[in-house]
Amino acid sequence: MDNNITKDIRYVGVDDHEIDLFEGLYDVPNGMAYNSYVILDEKTAVMDTVEAKFTEQWLANLDAALNGRTPDYLVVHHVEPDHSASILAFAARYPDAVVVASAQAFRLIAAFYGTDFAARRLVVVQGTELALGAHTLTFYTAPMIHWPEVVMSYESTDKVLFSADAFGKFGALDYDDPEGWACEARRYYFGIVGKFGSQVQTLLQKLSGLDVQIICALHGPVLREQIDYYFDTYRTWSSYGVESDGVVIAYTSVYGHTAAAAAYLAEKLEERGCPKVVLTDLARSDMAENVEDAFRYGKLVLAATTYNAGVFPTMKTFIENLVERNYQNRTVAFIENGSWAPMAAKGMREMLANAKDITFAENGVRILAAMNDDTRRQLDALAAELCG
Repeated sequence: MDNNITKDIRYVGVDDHEIDLFEGLYDVPNGMAYNSYVILDEKTAVMDTVEAKFTEQWLANLDAALNGRTPDYLVVHHVEPDHSASILAFAARYPDAVVVASAQAFRLIAAFYGTDFAARRLVVVQGTELALGAHTLTFYTAPMIHWPEVVMSYESTDKVLFSADAFGKFGALDYDDPEGWACEARRYYFGIVGKFGSQVQTLLQKLSGLDVQIICALHGPVLREQIDYYFDTYRTWSSYGVESDGVVIAYTSVYGHTAAAAAYLAEKLEERGCPKVVLTDLARSDMAENVEDAFRYGKLVLAATTYNAGVFPTMKTFIENLVERNYQNRTVAFIENGSWAPMAAKGMREMLANAKDITFAENGVRILAAMNDDTRRQLDALAAELCG
C-alpha cells in the first residue's frame, strides 16, 4: 500500500505472516496487519504501536517516516497487546514524548507493562482536543469496542477517523483479498465485537455528525471510498439486522443421514429459487465463518443428531457462539435425528430460549435413523415455508 495516507499522515505499521491464530482462536491464513500511523505537523503524533515480535521493524518504519524528527505524542487508542506491546521500546527511545490515552487505558498499561507513565501522560475523555498545528485530534470514547478503555480520534483537517479496532478485518495488507473488505471484516466483527452491538450503536451516534473521508483502523486497509457504505454496514451488523436474503443450513452428522437431509433441503430450497443457500458441516468448517453466515442471512436451519440425550457437541458449541453474540431477529428451523429417542430439537430450542425476536419455523423435521419418504415430505414442507 501507499504509505502516504495524506500529505502529513504516514502509515508505519507491519504485516504478520507468522501468526496462525488471531487472539488464539481465529484462523488467519492470510496473516494480520498491525496498523500504526504518524501525523507530521508542528507537533508530531504517533498513533499506536504494534505486536512485540515486530517492535524493531516498526521502529525502523517510524524512524524513516520521522526523517530526523522527534515525536511529541504517542496516542494509544487501544491497549490490547497487538497494538500496545511496543510502548516501552518507544518510551525508551523517545523519553520526552507524552503518552496519550484514556484513564482506563493507563490502568491497563500499568497492568501489562508495569508503569502508567504518570510523569509524561495526557488523559483524554470524550471531546478532548489535541492541537498539533494545522491538524487537531478530537477524541471519542468507545467503551467495549471491544475493550473498555478504547478511544477513537478524528483529525479534522484531512477528515480522518482513527477508529481503533472498528472497521478492521483479518488479513495482512500485502494480501490482495479477492473478496474485498466485507467478508473478512464481517468474520472479524461478529467474532470479536458482535456481542457489543448496543455499544457500537452508541458510538455510531457519537460519530454521526463527522465528515469522515478516510478511516484508519488498527487492522486491515485504509478505507477511502464509499465511507457511507462502511458506516451503513456497521449499523446493520450492530443492530443485528439481516444483511442478505438467504438460508444457512448448519448440520452435524455421525453416519451421514442428517447430512443427507440437510443436502436434500438445500436442493429443494434452490429449486424454489431461494436467493442464497449456505450448507455447512459444523464439524469440518471454520466456526467463525459459520457464525458470520448465521448473522449475515435471515434464516437458519439447525440440523443435529441427538447425542447423550441432548444436542451433538459441535452444534451445541455453534449455538453457544450465536447466543453469546446476541443472536436475534432471525427465523430458525430445526431438523433432528434420533434413532430411538430424538431430543436434539428440544435441546436446541431451549438453548435459544433467551435469544431476542427469534421466529421458529412451523415445520420441523424428525429423522428416525435414516431418511425415508415421510422425512422427505417434512423437508419439502420446510422448504416451502422458508422459501415459499
